Amino acid sequence: MADSYDIAIVGAGITGCAIARQLARYEQSVCVIEADNDIALGASKANGGLVHAGYDPAPGTMKARVNARGCELYSRWSDELGFLFRRTGSMVLAFSDEERATLERLMANGSANGVPELEIVDAGRIRELEPRANEQATCALWCPSTGYVDPFEVAIACAENAAANGATFLRGAPVQAIDVLLSNAPMQVGHTGISEQPARFAIHTSRGTVRSRVLINAAGNGAAAISRMAGAEEFRIAWRQGNIAVLDKELRAIMPLYPVPTPVSKGVIVTGTVHDNTVITATATMRDPGDVDTYAADVDALLAGARKLVPDLDTSRIVRTFAGGRAVIEGLNDFLIGPSAKVPELFHAAGIQSPGVASAPAVAELMDRILLQAGIPLTERPDWQPVRRAPADFDRSPIEQQERLIEADPAWGRIVCRCETVPEAEIVAAIHRVPGAVSVEGVKRRCRAGMGRCQSGFCQSRVVRILARELGCAPEDVLLEDRGSWIVDGRLKEGR
Repeated sequence: MADSYDIAIVGAGITGCAIARQLARYEQSVCVIEADNDIALGASKANGGLVHAGYDPAPGTMKARVNARGCELYSRWSDELGFLFRRTGSMVLAFSDEERATLERLMANGSANGVPELEIVDAGRIRELEPRANEQATCALWCPSTGYVDPFEVAIACAENAAANGATFLRGAPVQAIDVLLSNAPMQVGHTGISEQPARFAIHTSRGTVRSRVLINAAGNGAAAISRMAGAEEFRIAWRQGNIAVLDKELRAIMPLYPVPTPVSKGVIVTGTVHDNTVITATATMRDPGDVDTYAADVDALLAGARKLVPDLDTSRIVRTFAGGRAVIEGLNDFLIGPSAKVPELFHAAGIQSPGVASAPAVAELMDRILLQAGIPLTERPDWQPVRRAPADFDRSPIEQQERLIEADPAWGRIVCRCETVPEAEIVAAIHRVPGAVSVEGVKRRCRAGMGRCQSGFCQSRVVRILARELGCAPEDVLLEDRGSWIVDGRLKEGR
């Protein structure tokens, strides 16, 4: 395969997908290249989903530039793209005069960064806002604009909207090498969106070569390697691992509660989710790249941190622990967003650690402006459609709508995942959306089959059968997630 595009984006995490969604509004052709077989398999997956308001980054940093703006944009993006978003507000709890001084610094940061309505509240107001917060807290920074999302739902929604507007997604295609061509040629793009000049980049992947006039490096923990392959900036990505624990659903979701932050981390946070679970997120430990093991000491740190914020939290109700790595650029505790100083038409969206989820819409908006400032013409498509129609969610639908769905297709009445009430028809729809699920975990991320308290104990074999049927393959070929993660090895015995 050798296909040509105006813009190639390497990386289909929440940042790359948000940029793709933003740029798909233009006539220029867009291709998103992803090493893994699905959307959001890196830091976007191993994430608590908090939409931080923007009071934490130091004023003047790139984080400060995009965090508050990203938080602001989430209301519109949620309406347009159909993903769940709750703007609940949050509190940073303080337990001493010294910690109150830190709250005052955070409030000053937030004011400088454009965060609205920040306020330091007393102990009585803390209990009004969140009755389960620790009674020993003496004061808190109250921030009404904080919220939370399901981070891979956001990435998938962006990807689907980008694809509906013409973007191509090449998954399971690790980049092996990048050739830079015509390094001194001016950028010229025709009115049809197809480059009138030869490609500047030849991006060689395991699935063939993609040629493009513009290259955007949004490769997460692989961003340093992409930059190096293209002969651009040299930097190193450190693996700041975070362990996260998910508790079963609550009758009332907990408001996000933060401790006073440290210089390297926001600390262990307790928060609700859009699906009514409670999440304890996250530790911050430097480990070897790629380490996604869950460590007992880290889980102990999560539990201790959580109990300081919410003493009555029943941690025996944990249904899942997992870990991931933040893409931290060594020596730069900030995002790297902008044009390469060494390679024309190469642009970085790298080092996207926390608050990456919160910042994603603003990073996409900023990348749009950066391309224009670099002289790259972006012509809006007359048929640009910003609205994505979200798939039907049977569990959240009124009974009348459930009955209509079952009447139209009996597969809506065949419940595959009991914990999350996910019917067969919802799983089939997740497989056939573009880009659709190609693995058990891909189904799980799109419609929550396997997310409940039994963690796929009941439904996994049924999901495997549905995937095999819909993808036209044998059950032995169905993957749990990415390359090599087969579930079924073969039949133990044949029935009569």
